[in-house]
Amino acid sequence: MPPADHPGYAGTGDEPAARRKAVSAQEPLPPVPQLRLDELLDELQVRINSARGTRDRVHSLLQAVVSVGSGLDLHQVLHRIAEAAAFLVDAEYAALGVIGPDGRTLSQFLTVGLSHEEVERIGHLPSGHGLLGELIRNPEPLRLSDIKQHPASYGFPAHHPPMRSFLGVPVRVRDKVYGNLYLTDKRGGREFDAEDEAVISTLAVAAGVAVDNARLYASARRRQQWLRANAEVTSSLLSGSPRGEVLDLIARRAGDIAGAALADVAVCPAGEGGDLVVELATGGDARARRGTVIADGTPAASALRTGTPVAGPQTEDPAAPGPGPSIAVPLGDGRSQRGGVLLLTRPEGGTPFTPEETEALLTYAGQAALALELADRRRDAEHLILLEDRDRIARDLHDLAIQRLFATGMTLQSAARLVEHPGAVERLERAVTDLDETIRIIRSTIFGLRVHDEHSGAGLRSRATAAVGEAAAALGFPPRLSMEGLLDTDVPARTADDIMAALTELLSNAARHAHATRVDVRLRASADDVELIVSDDGRGLPAGCERSGLHNLAERADKAGGGFRSGPGPEGGARFVWHAPLQHTARTGPADRPGAPDVRPVSSAGSPPPAPGGS
Repeated sequence: MPPADHPGYAGTGDEPAARRKAVSAQEPLPPVPQLRLDELLDELQVRINSARGTRDRVHSLLQAVVSVGSGLDLHQVLHRIAEAAAFLVDAEYAALGVIGPDGRTLSQFLTVGLSHEEVERIGHLPSGHGLLGELIRNPEPLRLSDIKQHPASYGFPAHHPPMRSFLGVPVRVRDKVYGNLYLTDKRGGREFDAEDEAVISTLAVAAGVAVDNARLYASARRRQQWLRANAEVTSSLLSGSPRGEVLDLIARRAGDIAGAALADVAVCPAGEGGDLVVELATGGDARARRGTVIADGTPAASALRTGTPVAGPQTEDPAAPGPGPSIAVPLGDGRSQRGGVLLLTRPEGGTPFTPEETEALLTYAGQAALALELADRRRDAEHLILLEDRDRIARDLHDLAIQRLFATGMTLQSAARLVEHPGAVERLERAVTDLDETIRIIRSTIFGLRVHDEHSGAGLRSRATAAVGEAAAALGFPPRLSMEGLLDTDVPARTADDIMAALTELLSNAARHAHATRVDVRLRASADDVELIVSDDGRGLPAGCERSGLHNLAERADKAGGGFRSGPGPEGGARFVWHAPLQHTARTGPADRPGAPDVRPVSSAGSPPPAPGGS
């Protein structure tokens, strides 16, 4: 008999109960229903897929956070945030709206999912009304299965694609709402769920940090650009660059850094009654804006009056295409006679100027104004040196040249008495007459050099030169000036004032209306009359032109006994001629003016006349 533990041993029935139970345990179990097993396997597969999906989603979220935080360009960072949000929740459309300085509207709106053609057809992007504004008013996550069901929704504009599901989450930067993420139409017709909201809320936190970093970088970069621009302006001024070039540099650098399409500088020139006039313009139709008078009540006039920046939604140039947000920044404190305003205008749809940008512009304009003031002081000092040189030249002419000529004339007069030949006597008398005329011309030159005489004031030559120099800024180029004759001695004071009024008016008209590239000014005094000719190569006088300024010039010429005429130039453009007679020159010359030097001829004087100003 085989042992009890042998594989072939079946037992006899006398074994203990424990052994019988062990034998019975080896019998097969009842079969489990196949349907229940399939359900368990399906549930296990769902859990595995869910865990894998959660892992993949967390991985995608981490990748999105890294992608968003790796950039420093603010616009690029904002676009990456919108793209990452659409990818993470499988949304058809996404947008990021940046809240403007007023805290109630959107200043920027970046979209994902819309083509450029669709954006063009829609037209103006949202500014923060309706459902989009709900997140501005209540900055909390908002999830909707159907946009139309929300009471703040009032439909879509024309050409806007239909949208149904919605998820909105605010983006905060340093505990302040910077903007909002908007997502619509989850693919597959599904709705956004709580997990989608949690993922986008997490992305919004990382986005806030990335936006803050980009803003800090942009702010530091702008400060560096402003400092470099200030240094460039100061260097240009101190190196003696012309005022027009410096103003152009101020406007262009400010426009480049601030992203402005138009950059102008308006000033209050002397004699304009306090009106602001655009002296320098860049961008757009700069030539048309140059010389424009800015009316009271505009942001530019308010900035000059208050000495503080004034922002406005419209440009100072109504004819400019696509006016965008603008700002007027005072150059100086507004109390200086040389004060002005820097005008910047961004393109249509551009962002308004932020407080940080306004502060940087104010600092830049203040430093530029200080540099202009220092340059003006330096030019004043140089002008004083020039006046001292003129006084020295005048003294030298009187003490050396006139004295020698006077002595020569006296010698010739004495020699004439000893000559018996009639022809020789006549020649000696002509020589004495020529010496008289030469002395008279030198005296006139001395008188012209004394432009700051306390009695006679500035001469016509210096006044005309100054007027032409001031017009160069408004014209954009220096006019050509030529002067002939004894303008400072033969032209009476009243006639000189009329000539200056005519010259100022004609140069102003050329700057505002002619659109010229060349202006010629000729001032000539003869023995009989004085004549002013101003010509340009611009577009000429319109048919039937009747300007009040030209009518006033004609009246002045009539009162002076002269005339005024206008017409086309020989090579195009316009030509203006103003003239008046000088029949009273002998009685109104420099010898009859208070404090003027004596110009008596040597043939009638017993001794040399005193030096200018007395000696």
